[in-house]
Amino acid sequence: MALNWKEEEKKKAAVEASKLVNDGQIVGLGTGSTADYMVGELGRRVREEHLSIMGVPTSIATGSLASKLGIPLTTLSEHPELDIAIDGADQVDPKLNLIKGMGGALTREKIVDSAAKMFVIIVDEGKMSQKLGLGQVVPVEIVPFAAPVVTIRLTRLGGKPKLRLDKTGSNPYITDNGNNILDVDFGPIDNPKTLEEEVKMIPGVLENGLFVGLAHSVYVGYQDRVERIKN
Repeated sequence: MALNWKEEEKKKAAVEASKLVNDGQIVGLGTGSTADYMVGELGRRVREEHLSIMGVPTSIATGSLASKLGIPLTTLSEHPELDIAIDGADQVDPKLNLIKGMGGALTREKIVDSAAKMFVIIVDEGKMSQKLGLGQVVPVEIVPFAAPVVTIRLTRLGGKPKLRLDKTGSNPYITDNGNNILDVDFGPIDNPKTLEEEVKMIPGVLENGLFVGLAHSVYVGYQDRVERIKN
């Protein structure tokens, strides 16, 4: 089945970024629809080009997909330092700061991505923004017990928190870590680094979807090309 233009842009960025992966590397495998194209391309290279790599997945879903495609998996216990991590993003600003986590894997993503010598983002052109927070919420993973306290504290920081629900719409969404997610509308974010630190300091917050100063480069898919932006 033919992909629509947006999916084509995602796939183009994913395939191009996947060329950075070399034989013998330990690779962080991101989560989400764009990252799935990257995992698919690496699986193809493993099968057809006999690429020898090991992947560290950022979610149970990504691990399952990678296994099905024949990508050998490993863990951070065995390889706490990765050669490269490739992941998608929900929003990217001109300084390559990110909002991630709409796929629910932000905590494992930040751990894996920060452990990599090179962290590469793949997005379609619609994910680029002049400022983080424009039309985009910030996911915050929280311990369920702490939800009332965290909600108040996030509101004091200027946010509008909303508990993420599962696909049924009647129960809280549960992360791979057994926690909940608050999707917080902060509006346009003037200082992402400060906000990232303030949110993370709230007791009961495990992690937040602001990824500031982590990405080394971003591959942006357009209908007619892929553009690489370096930090």
